[in-house]
Amino acid sequence: MRRSGTLARQVLLVRVGRRGADLHGATDVLPEPRYQERPRRRYGLKRLPRTRRETVAPVGPLAGPVMVDKPVAPAPVASTTTPAPLLPGERTPARRVKFALVNACTLASLLLGINAIFVAMQGEVRLAALLLIACVAFDGLDGALARKLGVSSPFGAQMDSLADMCSFGLAAPVVVYASLAGSAPTAAAAVAAALVAACAAIRLARFNVSPNDGRFFSGVPTTMAAAVLALMVVIGMPVPGAVQIAGVALLAFTMVSSFPYAKLARLVTLPPWLLLAPVVGALIDIRLTFGLIVFGYLISGPVLWLRQRRTIV
Repeated sequence: MRRSGTLARQVLLVRVGRRGADLHGATDVLPEPRYQERPRRRYGLKRLPRTRRETVAPVGPLAGPVMVDKPVAPAPVASTTTPAPLLPGERTPARRVKFALVNACTLASLLLGINAIFVAMQGEVRLAALLLIACVAFDGLDGALARKLGVSSPFGAQMDSLADMCSFGLAAPVVVYASLAGSAPTAAAAVAAALVAACAAIRLARFNVSPNDGRFFSGVPTTMAAAVLALMVVIGMPVPGAVQIAGVALLAFTMVSSFPYAKLARLVTLPPWLLLAPVVGALIDIRLTFGLIVFGYLISGPVLWLRQRRTIV
């Protein structure tokens, strides 16, 4: 009986001793989460302020974990990226002047396109079409000058793409819509103009991310499509409004097609008699000649595509 009482007293002392050790932090073993609040409830320690502490990694091999009240913020990392220069290569005053001249041509094309929109809204459709033709001229001039002067740059390519979207993706549809007013239903004219704008945006975005072919265009370029639409307005094609809308829609779809179309540099290499035929035809009937040239160029894409497929097979 006495031995059992002694054993019971030892068990009680061990349990009470463990709680006291846990309360005063004299043990290396951390209490389980479900027992963390028990000493506070038992001994009335709820009134003591509680601070959230986090462990900081030791600063030396002999230092143990240190308890701090706030986390230490990491040191900011200095950025090593620098913006790309607008003009790659040697930045001499002469090259800067050439670079400014090329981009001035691009801005001239953009401003002419904006003015074409304003003029078309005033009802001067033919004048707006002539401004579009001037846009086409400046668009071809800036690229030729950039290559000849040796100031081609990614910045210039992006500027040219944005100017093309303004001049040929927005101004050209507005001019076409104004020219179709009265000769075609308003809803159909609006759909055809919106189709030109959407296809021009897709064409320009695809051109920026796809590799270029030195021999052919993949689809009709926006510059050439805008030139065709502007010349159609200036000449005044004597066709019904429904036929004009169908032609505008067909031209828009050819911009986003994958048919190969020859570049102007390849057209110059044609025999002289073949280049003289359009000039003679324009003197006889300019409208009929223009329609035949546009139709022949649009048909050349599917014909070249079928020919390439046959040679591959």
